[in-house]
Amino acid sequence: MPSEPTEVQVRPGVEDDLEALTALYNHYVRETAITFDTAIFTPEERRPWLLSHPEDGPYRLMVATTLDSQRILGYATSSPFRAKPAYTTSVETTVYVAPHTGRRGIGTLLYKALFEALSGEDLHRAYAGIAQPNEASARLHERFGFRYVGTYREVGRKFGRYWDVAWYEKPL
Repeated sequence: MPSEPTEVQVRPGVEDDLEALTALYNHYVRETAITFDTAIFTPEERRPWLLSHPEDGPYRLMVATTLDSQRILGYATSSPFRAKPAYTTSVETTVYVAPHTGRRGIGTLLYKALFEALSGEDLHRAYAGIAQPNEASARLHERFGFRYVGTYREVGRKFGRYWDVAWYEKPL
């Protein structure tokens, strides 16, 4: 196994990241219940998702890479919470880290950069849904000021079973 990078940069996601971001997300689609998507994506199918996260505004995509090779280590996003107009000051946030980078602080770096980028936006609350069980994600969100607000029981079916989703909120 290669040694982990000591230097990481976090920057806005760009079109050149699409293939690597799609591969990272597809890992979670295939292997986990962390996302409730059940079919993998091609980069072209993920392009609208990437383009919906510009470098400014309330819907961001932050990417962590190695400084030397620009290898993608993870990403964090803020996305619309719901489509109706009254929800425009709320966002849903999420973090995905590459499987080999767990417990190395990548999620923390990503959320720090994401919330700094969002600090000037007209936002009131951030929400995060965490498929259960996922203690590492719950701890990360709590470190950033998210508080547990409730659980949707057996809300998603994947891999032949039902999964709960715990919801967290954070004032912005």
